[in-house]
Amino acid sequence: MSEVLSLTPAGLFCAAGAFHIDPWLPVERALITHGHADHARGGSGAYLAARDGLPVLRARLPEGASLEAVAYGERLRIGGVDVSFHPAGHVLGSAQIRIATRDEVVVVSGDYKLASDPTCAPFEPVRCDTFVTESTFGLPVYRWAPPQATIATMLAWWQANREAGVASVVFAYALGKAQRIAAELARFAPLPGPLYCHGAIARINEAYREAHVALPDMTPVASAAAGTDWSGALILAPPSAQGSTWMRRFEPVRTASASGWMALRGVRRRANVDAGFVLSDHADWPALNEAVEASGAADVRVTHGYADEFVRWLAEIRPAGRATALATRFEGERGASEAPGDAAAIA
Repeated sequence: MSEVLSLTPAGLFCAAGAFHIDPWLPVERALITHGHADHARGGSGAYLAARDGLPVLRARLPEGASLEAVAYGERLRIGGVDVSFHPAGHVLGSAQIRIATRDEVVVVSGDYKLASDPTCAPFEPVRCDTFVTESTFGLPVYRWAPPQATIATMLAWWQANREAGVASVVFAYALGKAQRIAAELARFAPLPGPLYCHGAIARINEAYREAHVALPDMTPVASAAAGTDWSGALILAPPSAQGSTWMRRFEPVRTASASGWMALRGVRRRANVDAGFVLSDHADWPALNEAVEASGAADVRVTHGYADEFVRWLAEIRPAGRATALATRFEGERGASEAPGDAAAIA
């Protein structure tokens, strides 16, 4: 795909540095953009990531994995290339990886968002010649409201449920989304009622706290006292919990999904929830365009989601530039990492 990176059966490979980025298969050395399962997979000989995400990777990768970490912006010489990690704004520790030779600079963005998030460092534009961008929500229909407005709507829904004497369960991805919701809700304290979480979320909460991210108190459901009255409580759970026997204890209950896919009425209907809140840890359509422009890249490689559609758009608005789709094995959120009911959401 360029002189710096090539696409191999294991994923993106930098021959000059002898490393892969977010490999799909076990490799000798893996540079990881963030801790989601479609980017950080077990079995590789050694891992390098941004320091902010080290607690998350320890929680997600197999015990004993060889992990190294560097600060954002710190430059390392690996083989024949200079490498640095820069904030992607996706989740805690998420990074864009910059790879530079004497003749070319390539930035692999991983997943990213430009919207504010109190639980991770904000996205940092990095100038480059080639920019590898996701396009999970690469259609004009996907435009996010300010997150504080969405959280205010969620809070009003919770309050209405409390007044009706029912529990509220919000399905959100266990890594990143759940912590972001909790931290945003804390800005509206005092809250209408107690906050609980599924065990999969509690495990990631500990990693966030180890990284000194401020989160409100969230009692793991398994630690709640026998006979707990769930009416009026809000429970954060991974999408895989929907329809499970775990949910029965909260009845009567109203459910909601927090995802960028809730922007589509048909998806909200098929999700079989009582409410849908449009909240994504990926860039929306305007943010994708802003990130591409800010990179200054003449060559844009598009992956994940609506790659072909976004490539066609970039070809129209940037006739002097180059845009091509880059096939990958995993399709991120479009492939169901945040889709309601997906088992991968608990991983």
